[in-house]
Amino acid sequence: MDDRLEHDDDRVEHPAPRGSAREVLREFTVLGLTSFGGPIAHLGYFRERLVVRRRWISEQGYADLVALAQFLPGPASSQVGFALGLHRAGVLGGLAAFAAFTLPSALLLVLAALLAPQLDGPLAEGLIAGLMVVAVAVVAHAVWGMARALTPDLRRAAIAIGAGVIVLLLGTAWATVVAIALGALAGLLLCRAGADAAASRLTIAVSRRAGAACLAVVAVLLVALPVLAVSIPNQGLAVADGFFRAGALVFGGGHVVLPLLESAVVAPGWVSEAQFLAGYGAAQAVPGPLFTVAAFLGASIAPSIEGLLFAAIALVAIFAPGLLLMVGVLPFWNSLQSRPLVPALVRGANAAVVGVLAAALINPVIASAIVDVPSAALALLCTVLLIVVRVPVWAVVIVGASGGMLLAGY
Repeated sequence: MDDRLEHDDDRVEHPAPRGSAREVLREFTVLGLTSFGGPIAHLGYFRERLVVRRRWISEQGYADLVALAQFLPGPASSQVGFALGLHRAGVLGGLAAFAAFTLPSALLLVLAALLAPQLDGPLAEGLIAGLMVVAVAVVAHAVWGMARALTPDLRRAAIAIGAGVIVLLLGTAWATVVAIALGALAGLLLCRAGADAAASRLTIAVSRRAGAACLAVVAVLLVALPVLAVSIPNQGLAVADGFFRAGALVFGGGHVVLPLLESAVVAPGWVSEAQFLAGYGAAQAVPGPLFTVAAFLGASIAPSIEGLLFAAIALVAIFAPGLLLMVGVLPFWNSLQSRPLVPALVRGANAAVVGVLAAALINPVIASAIVDVPSAALALLCTVLLIVVRVPVWAVVIVGASGGMLLAGY
């Protein structure tokens, strides 16, 4: 893979010269320990630290990376971080960026999952209930923000509503995929106006052969893992299949992975609904990408060493498709972005994502977390703090968890 940066002669901005994997590891360790607030906030942290201060890439190049991440399924902030590391120090730089940004939150969530069974009594139950309520506020906030950004007109609002209805009515593991696919097709019909895009100036050089190989790996694993999981009775393979599929099929990143993960781990009985939502709530309290909730869920499947193995498998499996797709599409992005139908398709898929997440907010999030008037009041308080008062997410987690334990004490 040729990972050299090709500089346009007419480019005004001149990013810093190539660096080392050690430098990338240092910068992303700081980001992995301090990046609270979800994927949009992460992208802001990346820009401030690596574009404005370190000048690793031009503003235009960074904007192109963000646009590409929005086009692809997977965790957007992790994909952008991986690509920045790839640009700065080659393949080792990309891997260093991923590891440093991901491992701090993953380790904290594994620790939380291992300690959770040791907790007992009303206060422990209240803590879990409080974290479930936090999930209500966080997903409501995500739906609100994404709806404003991704459904600004009646056509895309209609696509979102239709996608939500499909998910609620079908109620199957594949309902999310069906809804997003239909939303993309609707986008081709309804969202073409103004969809023309200027050619990208993204110049992270990845050979077409390497890109095609990465795309082929994703395609093969999407087919092979389900076959192997059915043919060979091994839970590790089943975990890899479920989390890889979630990572490969989720558009919009972040909170949109919720319904796919719920189908992957709750439906087969690996974790309970309460464990799932508690893990999702706990993930809001740690820095780094939300996809590291996979580590919590993997560790919750089995106790002790086996749980640690499942956590590692789940973590790698959920991130792998997004990173492979990023590398795979990089050499083809300029020509793809300039085609008029691609932006229309992405607009429709993004609108459908809003509906899918709204359906997840209704079921299972609200249906599982709101069990009485006090839990409803606590959920309303957390939602107001997050959306209206704009309290940081980690602070809302503290309010929700404390409120759950307080209610359990009475």
